[in-house]
Amino acid sequence: MDDIPWFEYEEDDLNVAQRAFVDVLSERAGSWLVDPLDTVVLPSAHTFDGQLIVSLDIGDPQRNQGVLTVGAHFDGSVVRGGELHNQDFTIRQASEFVLEAAGSPTELGNSVADWFEAVLARPLVRCEWHHEGMMYAVRYEYADTGRGLCEGFETPLAPDALRKRLAADGVVRGRGRINRAGLGQPDVITHVRGVHPDQ
Repeated sequence: MDDIPWFEYEEDDLNVAQRAFVDVLSERAGSWLVDPLDTVVLPSAHTFDGQLIVSLDIGDPQRNQGVLTVGAHFDGSVVRGGELHNQDFTIRQASEFVLEAAGSPTELGNSVADWFEAVLARPLVRCEWHHEGMMYAVRYEYADTGRGLCEGFETPLAPDALRKRLAADGVVRGRGRINRAGLGQPDVITHVRGVHPDQ
């Protein structure tokens, strides 16, 4: 079986500058703890803004759960990066993951690679709340800031007392969102990736 390259692309889909940019990323990604399938190249002919887009999906391999998509838009001499919408790859406006740089394709490839590596190094943890042997709430967050990335809450699995307290407090939960403060301390905190919080 052939090895899948990181940031795979069809040569005819990219121009010379785009290939130089992506080739730097592909070479650097070989040392990252990510699956090549988690790296994506969207040729400029297939994007909404006519720019090449590269993205990296960060997930929890133990749970097979996507957590965050980051990426960059490249126009040949300028790159803008941030947290991406995981379907249309637009850069989310309110994001702590911001990158803006100008330079040659090789310089920008290295800038984006450095940025991806910094995001991957952040201490990502999975917080779990359990009841009767079942997980009823989960939240992925950065241990260094407490910033939540994604979460879920299964009402039928939660303890009755908690459900009643949340309802009495007027906590409205929707689409798996949770109020972490209302849950108390997690039962389990698991390091998912990045620098371990204790180091």
